[in-house]
Amino acid sequence: MTARSGGWLAAVQRLREQRRPGVLVTVTTVRGHAPRAAGAKMVVADREVWGTVGGGNLEATAVDRARAMLREGIAAPETLGLNLSDKAPVQHGVQCCGGDVEMLLEPLVVVPSVAIFGMGHVGLELARILARHDLELHLVDSRADQLTAEQLSALDDAQANVHVHHAPVPELVLGQVPPGTHVLVMTHDHAEDLALCDSALRCSYLASIGLIGSSAKWSRFQRRLKQEGHSDVALRAITTPIGLPELRGKEPATIAVGVAAALLQVFEREQVVQEVSS
Repeated sequence: MTARSGGWLAAVQRLREQRRPGVLVTVTTVRGHAPRAAGAKMVVADREVWGTVGGGNLEATAVDRARAMLREGIAAPETLGLNLSDKAPVQHGVQCCGGDVEMLLEPLVVVPSVAIFGMGHVGLELARILARHDLELHLVDSRADQLTAEQLSALDDAQANVHVHHAPVPELVLGQVPPGTHVLVMTHDHAEDLALCDSALRCSYLASIGLIGSSAKWSRFQRRLKQEGHSDVALRAITTPIGLPELRGKEPATIAVGVAAALLQVFEREQVVQEVSS
């Protein structure tokens, strides 16, 4: 068990941003004497532990159960009760405080991660829709004026965690997004789009790559990307056009609705796969 410094709340945020599962352990009830009072919290990941609920057998047993929940893909909260007497069965040493402790173990689920490259008309409309969902949302643009507080004010009440990246070289942000991120390429500059597609194809940890544009644009990109060494098989990793083909409107809001709907379908399929694999 590797203990890490820092508070439990920061640990929850860190795991969420890294798209790693964890379990939040909270002491809910204490009767008699115990190492920590009700409300003490600890966060357990596959390798690390942040915070403490009292140490000794109490804490080690909670960590064991939390990691079993992670291995088994359990998504529902559980309660765990322990008696702290020298007569209680233990696995990790005797604790004879004399009390009884009940803990709540709450799984911290992995939420989707999306990176929108290009905060023009379509990108902003798409961000507005996706921000209403529980996910990690990365907004990237090489133009600082597209990322001002005024420009993004519609996202002030977002449910998503919104990360804003002003990047003169946008493809560098690909190295900052967590594994399993869905990347959407829709910048104002086809040269930027091409550079992003080239770099994204070299990132093996992305969940998907989507490119906005026409079939003519994609034909040109395929030629250029092949010149950069990408095979026909590799190019299949890029989805273009993006969105729902049955929505034919060209208004930014219409395009954004179609792209968001297609993404939500992908998220649902990913959730089914996670449930089956667990």
